[in-house]
Amino acid sequence: MSQIGIVKYSYLAYLSQPASDRPIYKLLRQHPVRNIVELGVGDGVRTQRMIEMAVAAQPDAEIRYAGIDLFEARPAGRAGLTLKAAYKMLRQLPVKSQLIPGDPFTALARTANGLTNTDLLVIAADQDPQQMGRAWVLVPRMLRDGSLVVMERTTKRQACFELLTPSEIEALSGASRRQSRAA
Repeated sequence: MSQIGIVKYSYLAYLSQPASDRPIYKLLRQHPVRNIVELGVGDGVRTQRMIEMAVAAQPDAEIRYAGIDLFEARPAGRAGLTLKAAYKMLRQLPVKSQLIPGDPFTALARTANGLTNTDLLVIAADQDPQQMGRAWVLVPRMLRDGSLVVMERTTKRQACFELLTPSEIEALSGASRRQSRAA
């Protein structure tokens, strides 16, 4: 990483706001990725920063990004990008991008088979818990050995992204399978 890259990385990993995103930036430095899927684009700041980190780590690699969000269908009062604004933002970045409107389950039901070999799956805390619960059954088909899954967990004090272990992912997808059979 160049000197300017080290300065930017240090800022993102240790000083950037919101602090809850910092573990993602640290993870991107330790584990360079090419395929990123994000559930919950929000205002796009984290998206932009993740892509910049991925490109800095592998300047010659083609970076692919898929963002799943409700966009205009977002409940009133919740801030976030419109689909048009998200496309405009991504056009300015050196990435092959795909934006998928919808909740986690319906969006992944349509596209999970096209999102295989995901290196990094980022799940924001603003995802509908019921739809996310149903979506877990689709997640394993997107992942490969060594894929990283980070999920934002919110406590009373703060939010933070945590890396899920393969056994946690299996437990969540297994619970989703049992839930869909019972329905």
